[in-house]
Amino acid sequence: IMTFTGNEGSIITLAEGSTMTAEYRATISTGDTIGLAVGKNLLASILDQKGCMGVRMYYALDDNGKNQLVLVGVDSNGDDMTNGVIVDRLLACPVVCSIKNELNSK
Repeated sequence: IMTFTGNEGSIITLAEGSTMTAEYRATISTGDTIGLAVGKNLLASILDQKGCMGVRMYYALDDNGKNQLVLVGVDSNGDDMTNGVIVDRLLACPVVCSIKNELNSK
């Protein structure tokens, strides 16, 4: 059994993130989703659940066939907290985007 500690993942540099996002954008068509944003309160509603150690993000398609993510809490066993808060309908970029920066346009 895997122990999920809450420290999963890695902090990366802006240069690493810029390279990774540029490589992704090179594989998609103009107008395709390049990023998704979730509000602090919805993210906190997942993380604040008793026993939640992190968030798993599942790739998904919305009703219009656009890329989306489904977010669910993860417990200390690494299991999805499917009886808890599940979040979808994140804000997609393009449409709701940041100003141009190294992660979205270089």
